[in-house]
Amino acid sequence: MTTTAKSWTQESIEVAGANIQVVKGGSGDPLLLLHGEMGYHGWLRHHEALARNNTLHIPTHPGFGASPRLDWIMNIRDLAGWYLEAIDDIGIGQVNLMGSSLGGWLAAEMATMAPDMFKKLVLVAPAGVRPPTGEIFDMFLVVAKEYITECVLDPASTPEFEQVCPEEPSPELAESWEVSREEACRLSWRPYMHYLALPNLLSRLKRLPTLIVWGREDPIIPLSAGERYNESIPGSRLEVIDGCGHMPEIEKTDEFVRIVQGFLSE
Repeated sequence: MTTTAKSWTQESIEVAGANIQVVKGGSGDPLLLLHGEMGYHGWLRHHEALARNNTLHIPTHPGFGASPRLDWIMNIRDLAGWYLEAIDDIGIGQVNLMGSSLGGWLAAEMATMAPDMFKKLVLVAPAGVRPPTGEIFDMFLVVAKEYITECVLDPASTPEFEQVCPEEPSPELAESWEVSREEACRLSWRPYMHYLALPNLLSRLKRLPTLIVWGREDPIIPLSAGERYNESIPGSRLEVIDGCGHMPEIEKTDEFVRIVQGFLSE
């Protein structure tokens, strides 16, 4: 979680009845980033690039990493409701919102509950919708390191892969992965990684500019789920990145940043 010149800060804050870890960096309009099922991977190149034009707020969800669990949060919709109050407590006003994988599902749920709280929405290979064709990869059939490796189409050609998934993870990192997997399981097990009603609720986003970003060869959540999101959100735009798996922000950083920053700047 380091860069050549540290351009971010990390602190523990009390919001909505929970004490959570938040990383903050950059300048410009606030952009709330919601991490995926394996937790926050640290400040990476896409964060540094987006922080040139946006003030990034990156919380660690309750129950993930060093943010203690809230027992009353039993599913993703509960977590979405908690986040809406947390945004009020943080006081960042109407905000741009971006989420990846499980965090993308969470972002979509938040937006359906309170679309007027957000300026723009970016969904990066989100879970939450059952793919019309293909299946969501069962992360609990493999160990954490195997799952992260499966997410990336070509780890050897992905410069930041070693930072995200070291060959020999430290005991602290391995424990963080397991804590994240446990909480992801608790929140999304039945039905696994989707909510059957969500496609019917997404029409509430008809006035919220929405960008959906997907890797064409995503082995975790099939592209058909991205197409379903696109069909369900009136006026949304689906951007598909070739030669890319489940983590376009890491695998195709330059293209990803160009697409997302272009959308946020429109």
